[in-house]
Amino acid sequence: MKSLLQDIKACRLCEDLPLGPRPIVAASAQSKIAIIGQAPGSVVHKTGVAWDDKSGETLRSWLGVTENQFYDPDNFALIPMGFCYPGKGKSGDLAPRPECAPKWHPLLWEQMEHLELILLIGAYAQKQYLAPNPHRTLTTTVAHFREFLPKHFVLPHPSPRNNIWQAKNPWFRSEVLPELKILVSNQLAQ
Repeated sequence: MKSLLQDIKACRLCEDLPLGPRPIVAASAQSKIAIIGQAPGSVVHKTGVAWDDKSGETLRSWLGVTENQFYDPDNFALIPMGFCYPGKGKSGDLAPRPECAPKWHPLLWEQMEHLELILLIGAYAQKQYLAPNPHRTLTTTVAHFREFLPKHFVLPHPSPRNNIWQAKNPWFRSEVLPELKILVSNQLAQ
């Protein structure tokens, strides 16, 4: 795993990115839960630490874990769909680069024999791992999260930009998050 992570961090597939390549990933052969997000934002690109921003704070709250638990790679593998910051678009960051997941994800899965749960955060991860997804929208997919258990748990992105989505879908906080916290707690206790 150490060699694979070094290879990922040395990857230069995306030399043309506005801020240049800086692959962000964390994992261990012992990881129990994988978090598949979109791509690092500009803050994470600067710090080099996955989920080291407001979205990460929200995600840790959703999971019911401390920073120490979250950043322990034996607990959580932090794997984006695109490993580098893709740049800014008209209404937020650009989509994750498509080269990363096909090249690196299969190699990571081979190394993580203790993985029990994969959290799919946002439409990009869900499109990749739930194909064919029986639901047409992220909202419907998240509302039917139980269909994808026990392997996958689907979530919206925890970005502050999605606070309006959360306000429009109060069932997310009352129904989805309590089950997520129980599953995560049970996995970490093993």
